[in-house]
Amino acid sequence: MRVGFGFDAHELTEGKPLKLGGVGIDFAKGLKGHSDGDVVLHALADAILGTCAAGDIGVFFRDDDKKTEGIDSRQILRFSLEAASKAKLRVNNIDVVIVADQPKLSKSYDAIRASIAADCGVGPERVSVKAKTTEGTLVGKNAIACFAIVLMEKS
Repeated sequence: MRVGFGFDAHELTEGKPLKLGGVGIDFAKGLKGHSDGDVVLHALADAILGTCAAGDIGVFFRDDDKKTEGIDSRQILRFSLEAASKAKLRVNNIDVVIVADQPKLSKSYDAIRASIAADCGVGPERVSVKAKTTEGTLVGKNAIACFAIVLMEKS
C-alpha cells in the first residue's frame, strides 16, 4: 500500500467556466490556470504521482508550455494514473477536501464523486468529496483550493 497527498489552488476569474473534479459547476467565475484550472483533478493527480514518487504535475505539465495550454485536467489525471500503473499501483480509495467560500458545492458532491470514480476506475463508494469554507480567512471569495489523499495498492 502507498499513500499520496496533493494540494492545488487557483484564483477565480471572470470569463472562464468552473470545473471541479471534471464536472461543470454553475457559477459566474472559473479558475485561472494554464490548463482548465481544475484544482480537484490537479490535487488528485499530484497525490497519485506521490504514491509512486514520480514528482508533481508541474514537472510534466509546465505552465510555460504552449502545447499544454488550456488542456482538460482529465489528461493530467490520466497521465498520473498511467505512471501509477507502470509502478504496479491501482487506486484503493480517495478523499478530497475542496476549500471554497463560494460557490456552495454540497449539491455537486455526488456528480464530482461519480466523475472521479469513473476516471479512476473505482466505484463511487471509494471516493469521498467534501467542501469547507474558511469564512474569508484563507481563500476568501477570490480562489478555490483542494487537498487530496489517495491510498494505492499493488496491482
